[in-house]
Amino acid sequence: MSDEAIFEEVIVAPRKAFPPLPDLRVIERPGWLQIVTPSINTGGFNEVAFSALDEADADRVIDATIAAYRELGLKFRWNAGPGSAPADLGARLERRGLVASWGRGMARATTDLAGQVDRAIVVEEIEEASVGAYSCVMAEGWGLELASLATANRVIAASPAPRQRMFLARWDGEPAAVASYVAFPRSAYLRGGVVLPRFRGRGLYRALVQARLADARARSVALATSHASEATSAPILEWLGFATICRFPMYFG
Repeated sequence: MSDEAIFEEVIVAPRKAFPPLPDLRVIERPGWLQIVTPSINTGGFNEVAFSALDEADADRVIDATIAAYRELGLKFRWNAGPGSAPADLGARLERRGLVASWGRGMARATTDLAGQVDRAIVVEEIEEASVGAYSCVMAEGWGLELASLATANRVIAASPAPRQRMFLARWDGEPAAVASYVAFPRSAYLRGGVVLPRFRGRGLYRALVQARLADARARSVALATSHASEATSAPILEWLGFATICRFPMYFG
């Protein structure tokens, strides 16, 4: 895959990684992609995924967008990755109280990771019957509200051909970590990996990366991508062979 194609998979494809939730609304026009999900107010399903705004109109659009999320009582994020405009978009968002967090767009082949997984770790793909355990770990790990998250995960699991594939890792049988990936035609977008604090340092995160690489590879997908936080997952993914394609800020409100 060419450098241009890899960049496309790392930056452009994940803009549409959102699941088909019943009340998720997509607002798309040239230079703009946004999702609004009123039933989930804890972030993640409410996002400006891409914004290339005309400088003269940027403040009006920014103000209207922020006001709409806040009127609904929703936490949200604003991706200011490559291609965003105007050039001072980040500064405009910060003046309105949004908080920046830097991340990396990363990629690697879906080949096997070196080394063995601890025998105490068992990774299972989520089906409808195991959504509850997956959702509980996800809610605890990310500090999210359980009920709406569980509803969303049940919708994803019940889909006849889900793009988002979810995985639960157990330590000696106890639910300990979760992660997922979104399957695109040319890449697997890894997301949502979290290990409960009491289980960290035991190889669970690595096991979940390995499981998702293997699952994607079995579906003839050769490239894995991720948007990883500089403060948490990016150093781990780098250690696991992911290359940094670009760095970009995400703003949270």
